Amino acid sequence: MFLVGLTGGIASGKSSVTQVFQQLGCAVIDVDVIARHVVQPGYPAHRRIVEAFGTEVLLESGDINRKVLGDLIFNQPDLRRLLNTITHPEIHKEMMKEIFKYFLQGYRYVILDIPLLFETKKLLKYMKHTVVVYCDRDTQLARLMQRNKLSRKDAEARIEAQLPLKDKAHLAHHVLDNSGEWSITKRQVILLHAKLERSLEYLPLRLGVLTGLAGIASLLYLLIRCLLPSP
Repeated sequence: MFLVGLTGGIASGKSSVTQVFQQLGCAVIDVDVIARHVVQPGYPAHRRIVEAFGTEVLLESGDINRKVLGDLIFNQPDLRRLLNTITHPEIHKEMMKEIFKYFLQGYRYVILDIPLLFETKKLLKYMKHTVVVYCDRDTQLARLMQRNKLSRKDAEARIEAQLPLKDKAHLAHHVLDNSGEWSITKRQVILLHAKLERSLEYLPLRLGVLTGLAGIASLLYLLIRCLLPSP
């Protein structure tokens, strides 16, 4: 099994592309979903966030108010880094659990939906392939303004807070251009999935694991033979 890192930008259409991969039967791990999971009440990250940022970031239910916390760190890099040091280790633990589960189920590859794949760079070394969902800036701006009911100024500020999509496209192994009609984008996703499914890059790891298990079984057999009394 090998890992495929999927990323994009705000309003680029990454969520829609992820849905197509899932419809094709792909194993997809959404890091945003995991990130929301690990900050639920009762989890270590929740307690540490409250200790670092105060109870003003909580809803009445005790859950983290993501909007308040997001606004708090939006223009403050130091606070953003502090939040990352709290949440990232917990997110990585949950990701590894999910990856191992899909490995045992026999998937050839697993897609990791990671919004900040190229910004943080921490997980890049584990990705055999990287995929960017791209659209041109004018399209991105128009979609964001319409979707989030933002002014042009606010939408531009949110786009500029991220690494430009054109830069991500240069860094990725594969680019899915979502600037035009959705049917064209969907066709690109289907073709990429077929290419990844045909790849034999999953074999070395799987064969290595099977070889290791066979070795362990052989050792156990010899150990049992030594411990059993001779006839």
